[in-house]
Amino acid sequence: VQGSIEVETKQVMNNLWEVLSTGGATFAHVAKTTIYLTDIADFPAVNKVYELALGTARPARSTVQVVALPKSARVEIECIASLT
Repeated sequence: VQGSIEVETKQVMNNLWEVLSTGGATFAHVAKTTIYLTDIADFPAVNKVYELALGTARPARSTVQVVALPKSARVEIECIASLT
């Protein structure tokens, strides 16, 4: 996705939503996320989009800066969800 870090983060959150909903889950089922950023200075902007997408869900979270991500992405978010 080309554009701002906010645009890229919104796309990541939309992709996560699609994967979760396909499995019968929502963000309320997410227990833990890990956010990978190529520039930790982007954290405030990413965090705003992340919090808006999650609504009232507040899973445990780690955020780390990495040297690079596949396909020149600036943000990647991994999540673990449980339906039990």
